[in-house]
Amino acid sequence: QVQLVESGGGLVQAGGSLRLSCAASERTFSNYAMGWFRQAPGKEREFVARITMNWGTTGYSDSVKDRFAISKDNAKNTVYLQMNSLKPEDTATYYCAATRRNYYSRTIHDYDYWGQGTQVTVSS
Repeated sequence: QVQLVESGGGLVQAGGSLRLSCAASERTFSNYAMGWFRQAPGKEREFVARITMNWGTTGYSDSVKDRFAISKDNAKNTVYLQMNSLKPEDTATYYCAATRRNYYSRTIHDYDYWGQGTQVTVSS
C-alpha cells in the first residue's frame, strides 16, 4: 500500500507562487508515475500534471502549461509542483496520485493511490 502525503498549500495573492510537495512511502518509487489533480468546490476533479518517476517524462493540462512545473526527487521519494503566476481560478484542493498501470494517463481512474489533499487559495 502506497501512502502519499501532500504539503505546501496555503493562501497566496494572484500572481504569486507556491510549491507543493508529495512524499511517498513506496521504496520502488521509480516504478510509478505520479500525477497532480485538483478539485474546486462544486466541480469535478481534474488533471493538472504528471511525471514518470523513471525517465521524468512530464505532461500538463492546457490551463497550467507554462505556469506550473512538476519535478521529482527519487532519492527523497518526493514529487513537487511549482506553481507560478497563480490565478484565482487555480483555487482548489490539490491531490497527488500514483499509478503503475498507465504511465502517461491523465485519467483519475488510472490512479490507484491518492493523498489527502492540500488546499490552495488564490486571492484576487
